[in-house]
Amino acid sequence: MTQPPSQQPPQGGFGAPQEPPQGSPQPPQGPPPGYGSPQTPGQAPGQAPGYGYPQQPGPYNQQQPGPYAQQPGPYNQQPGPYGQQPGPYGQPTQPGYGYPQQQYPGAPAPGQGGGNSSKRKPALIVGAAAVALLVIGGGIFIATSGSDDDKKPVAEKSGDARPSSSPSVNEGNGNGDGRETDDDLNAGRKEGEAKVLWLQKNDVDLPGNGADVYGPWVVGDTVVKGMYRSISGYSVADGKQKWTLKLPADLCAAPSQPTTDGKIVIGVENGTTDKADCADLQMIDLNTGKAGWKRSVKQNGIWDMMSDVSLAISGDTVTVGRTGNSNAYRVGDGKELFGKQPGNCQPFAFAGGPKLIAASSCRTDDVDNPQHQIQELDPVTGKPRWTYRPKRGWEIDRVFSVSPLVVSLKKDKEWSVLSLKENGSLRSGLVSDKGDKFAPDCGNAFAVFGKSLDGCTGVAADANTFYMSTTPDSSGITDTNKVVAFNLNTGKSKWKAAAPAGRVVKPLRMEGGNVLLYVKAGYNKGGGIATLAPTGGTPQMVLRHPVSTAEIENSFYNSKIVYADGRSFIASGRISASNDEEELKTKTMMAFGN
Repeated sequence: MTQPPSQQPPQGGFGAPQEPPQGSPQPPQGPPPGYGSPQTPGQAPGQAPGYGYPQQPGPYNQQQPGPYAQQPGPYNQQPGPYGQQPGPYGQPTQPGYGYPQQQYPGAPAPGQGGGNSSKRKPALIVGAAAVALLVIGGGIFIATSGSDDDKKPVAEKSGDARPSSSPSVNEGNGNGDGRETDDDLNAGRKEGEAKVLWLQKNDVDLPGNGADVYGPWVVGDTVVKGMYRSISGYSVADGKQKWTLKLPADLCAAPSQPTTDGKIVIGVENGTTDKADCADLQMIDLNTGKAGWKRSVKQNGIWDMMSDVSLAISGDTVTVGRTGNSNAYRVGDGKELFGKQPGNCQPFAFAGGPKLIAASSCRTDDVDNPQHQIQELDPVTGKPRWTYRPKRGWEIDRVFSVSPLVVSLKKDKEWSVLSLKENGSLRSGLVSDKGDKFAPDCGNAFAVFGKSLDGCTGVAADANTFYMSTTPDSSGITDTNKVVAFNLNTGKSKWKAAAPAGRVVKPLRMEGGNVLLYVKAGYNKGGGIATLAPTGGTPQMVLRHPVSTAEIENSFYNSKIVYADGRSFIASGRISASNDEEELKTKTMMAFGN
């Protein structure tokens, strides 16, 4: 269940600043006319609305049925063995975010990932009016086409001297500008604590509203992140810039993960004016920073408005999801593999990884009662291997895990988490204990556009268990929380594991059969990486960040945490400041290791 907008829990790093940076654009006061809007100018009476039109929230205290229902198979065929689903499952949840649940876990706030940093698309929103616009697949913003400035990306390698576009690397007190200040950040390091490998600060002149950070991705000995009009790779050992690729326009979309051999496809705006769309794709080898193929996404008909673009990679396929339409291309050479799907339902977002999962919206005669469906697609042909349709009115929100498949759905102010079997049939619906509250971290809590279907942290899954962290409890002297394990066969909780005393933890993924956790830095307590056994118990620290740098570690806004090969990387999810001087002092990424 989702919550009243005024009661959203912390998002992005559990305790990141909740107020938007100064200079943030104000939210739109309602959806502009256009695709999916009821009776827009020129729309014939009775014309079916477009996919993804935002649904109006219902009363907070309105009881709703669960998301399970017997639905037909794909594309309006008669139900087959995979299309038949159980009827209504149990009683409806209680309304309101995070209140004691009768049937399913409490809902995450609708945090969004990615987003477009151009001035025409607000990256931040404030207040209930804007929160009401959050939808799966979007459809509330009409992006007009336009292109001017089709410059090719330029890759640059850095030598001993730092390129002008390289972030400053600092091993001093966190405010310095170079690398020649020895190891002051490690001066207070205690026995058993990891070393601060490096700390970077921003030196990119950003637009007034700031810019989202994409990544970081770790590929071999390189950690990569993108922002605004460049994407850069740095040495994991010392933070020195290895390469940078300048982009002709704003970076506007990126997958949560690259291919297994380090290739990625990013979205770049097709111009630098307010009329530009996120319509250009650029393939990059993250190992070298070399730019590969580039192409523009072809619009699939009049209803393809190129809004709310999100990317996902599965195998050698990159998908481009957006309002009411989608395309898929081969990462290796950019060849189009498939586009618009046959039938009445069109994918608007995808989750990648070991399987390609598509979330689709089906055209209906009632925009207040949408019909969504979820499918596994063949990543080469786009043909569905199975289709699951939740009960009418429930919208696919996120995919918490692709294998096993765990899906988040919402309806008005309600929230539900389902697990599906390998053939797409219902496995279970999660049932939380009374009083438990959950807040998966799915990125920037204020972003509206460019929502991705995958990429959430605070969740993890193995073959038979789903792990999710609870909302931090602030009733004591310091915040703390726990990890709850759910049996995917029954949906019921198996056990709960408390975070270390006075600490907050969130799952990152599975590793070596254990749950990999980030332990958040606190007052006079450094963060770190820990593991939790699949049977529960006490988290075991594997990388303990220094107490002496806890304040710096805790200062990253909407922080993103990556752990690879014994090193942990913390990156800010967005860079924004009230003035240029403050912008250049903003810390962007930090690395720890033994």
